[in-house]
Amino acid sequence: MNESAKQAADHNRRRNKRTLLVAALLITLLGAVAGAILVPQELARRDAQPIPTHSPMHRKPPRAGAAGAARPIPFARGVCWEAAGEIDSTDLDPLLRIRANWISQTPFGWQRGPDTPEIRGSYEGAAPQTRPPRDARRYHGFWGERDEGVLATTRWAHARGIRVLLKPHIWTRGGWSGSIAMKNEEDWARWFAGYRGFILHYADLAERSGAEALAVGTELGGTTAREREWRAIVAEVRRHYHGTLVYCANWAEDLHHTQFWDALDWIGVQAYYPLCDQRAPTTQALVRGWSGPLADLETIAKIWGKPVVLTEVGYHSLDTAAIRPWEWDLPGSLSMETQARCYEALFQAVSDHPVVHGVFIWKWHPDYLRAGGPGDTEYSPQRKPAEAVLARGYAAIERRGI
Repeated sequence: MNESAKQAADHNRRRNKRTLLVAALLITLLGAVAGAILVPQELARRDAQPIPTHSPMHRKPPRAGAAGAARPIPFARGVCWEAAGEIDSTDLDPLLRIRANWISQTPFGWQRGPDTPEIRGSYEGAAPQTRPPRDARRYHGFWGERDEGVLATTRWAHARGIRVLLKPHIWTRGGWSGSIAMKNEEDWARWFAGYRGFILHYADLAERSGAEALAVGTELGGTTAREREWRAIVAEVRRHYHGTLVYCANWAEDLHHTQFWDALDWIGVQAYYPLCDQRAPTTQALVRGWSGPLADLETIAKIWGKPVVLTEVGYHSLDTAAIRPWEWDLPGSLSMETQARCYEALFQAVSDHPVVHGVFIWKWHPDYLRAGGPGDTEYSPQRKPAEAVLARGYAAIERRGI
């Protein structure tokens, strides 16, 4: 190659290099301009919707000492009140003898099946101040489940210094409420729209009645993975109701999967933990059986910085009561002593535990003289040795002022 050709080739290489450099600078400049315009728009779009709290960008560590902070109200010495037929105010008087200071009331909503999105509430179509005909109960619920019954029972409880947790619950045919799950996005949208109307009705009722706490949901583990929808519901409930909010999680299912505990005030647990695999266990064996569940609850409370309330805990009057406490038709032999020991173990295990701020015993019937009794194998402690244990346990907690 002669000299003039070499000079021409060098000139072309320098020109191409300058062209590439200019192109690179232009691309960089255009990227910066686009970023300045588009990134704020994307951030604004994201901020318009709640980000799941388990996102590493948004999870904040719990407030130091929050789980063990001073209780704003006394330890919840509660019972799960059966909201059935019409009662009068004196039906609550036996609660004073056992030193109860809370009741939960449970109005129901109904679904035809666990994957059908329509929800019907007790309040639909029922005249507010009239008792429906007998055959209408299956549509509107019993008196104690309808608004008029909830309001009256709350008023009578407050007159006795007893606080109220309003705890709406969805009941479905052909399955447990924890199995509720939709088949497609359209049905999910319809279900949450129906549930929104259902729970906002009770948020308004809780506000109107002065109920001290409201459960935004009870044992709905098949739905709680839909975190954005649940956060939207909790936020809207807050605008209607200004008391304490709790979600009541099943101990074995959604307790660990729920990711919106930070939006609530209590971590609620339906605490039907198996405590042993023996018939008629000793109290000491039952206390040991609580060690694993309590360690787990302490971990959850510390992660989220929230107190734990056992929104249901109960035992049959059977020698098998501690094996599978959640089973309604649990087989076994009548044993008042086993039920009483389960209560003894409960109070020994939880009454001084730093993260457990209350228990609600399943369950208490308004018609005291017909409830429970020496031949009854069901959950009620009424007119059984377990009732005396319950009364002693609640009295001891009250004396300690916790």
